[in-house]
Amino acid sequence: MTRILYILIIGFLLTAPVAHVNAGNPDRQGEGGAPQLLMNPWARSAGLHSMTTSNVFGVEAMRINIAGLGRINKTQFQASHGIYLQGTGVRMSAFGFAQRLGKGGALGISIMALDFGDIPVTTTEQPEGTGATFSPRFFNIGLGYSYTFENRISVGVLFRSISESIADLSGSAFSIDAGVQYVTGEHDNFKFGISLRNIGGRMHYSGEGLSFNAAIPLGSGTYDLASNRRPASFELPSMLNLGISYDILFGTKGRLTVLGNFTSNAFSQDQIGGGLEFAFNEMLMLRGGYKLDFGATSQDTPANSLYSGPCAGVTLDVPVRKDEPNGTRFGIDYAYRAANIFGGTHNITIRLNL
Repeated sequence: MTRILYILIIGFLLTAPVAHVNAGNPDRQGEGGAPQLLMNPWARSAGLHSMTTSNVFGVEAMRINIAGLGRINKTQFQASHGIYLQGTGVRMSAFGFAQRLGKGGALGISIMALDFGDIPVTTTEQPEGTGATFSPRFFNIGLGYSYTFENRISVGVLFRSISESIADLSGSAFSIDAGVQYVTGEHDNFKFGISLRNIGGRMHYSGEGLSFNAAIPLGSGTYDLASNRRPASFELPSMLNLGISYDILFGTKGRLTVLGNFTSNAFSQDQIGGGLEFAFNEMLMLRGGYKLDFGATSQDTPANSLYSGPCAGVTLDVPVRKDEPNGTRFGIDYAYRAANIFGGTHNITIRLNL
């Protein structure tokens, strides 16, 4: 009876009508900044459109729900590379480390950077380019901690520093993430998660790039006076995630996870979606999902968000030594997310669990 109830709850989340719901905050769409905080470089969760609020664990939890950070055996390393919106030339790189502390605690650090390639410098006098190039530097680093109570309830908090700059202009800010995960069921197969992400102060740019020479009239002539533009500040793209999942077990080797997720965005439409992940012996995993925007079919709302559609991924996770299946393991993940512009996003991640 309990299993049927869990499946019905997930089914309701996946099939709830969304076409006529006026949700999200489309009036503020485009007003938030620091879009790098919405990018997920980790392939395992990206293969489910980052909808793994309820069951994400380890390093990837620092991008989805920090409460899952400590759900690892002991130590985890991850490194990732991604092609963001194929055709733009933007690439994502990330590295993360997670370590269990004591009985229920865990500490983790994650670093992410964007590579925009070389962008030609243009001016009003030389709109075709001056021959010089520049490359923006987008970088963020997060430090998180989580604690698990009796393997049932996990809580966590993460502090992140955000930096964006070019040669003569820069901006920085700090944000906080917080999350909760709850696990129950006969085989710990029902999971529920809540995460609040990117809560922080306003961000603005400063630097020599905002300076300009103004011609000040004086008598019959003029003189130049160095002046500064006053930049407008902007808020970080905060969001609230609610997720639920249920593991259907097939003996001791097969697992099918059904999940649903709801995201409330502060600066865009809310989203709802669901997905499936099939695992064989926790070594080979196939996953796929679909995400929808609330009100996306209405003529009075903006166009769909960047990722509203299908996604898919695959994982290979094997023990380093065959005689120690629960010992050191090496994994590789791949994910593809279809996008409404350009050619979609590809991610690949390598992982070492000790």
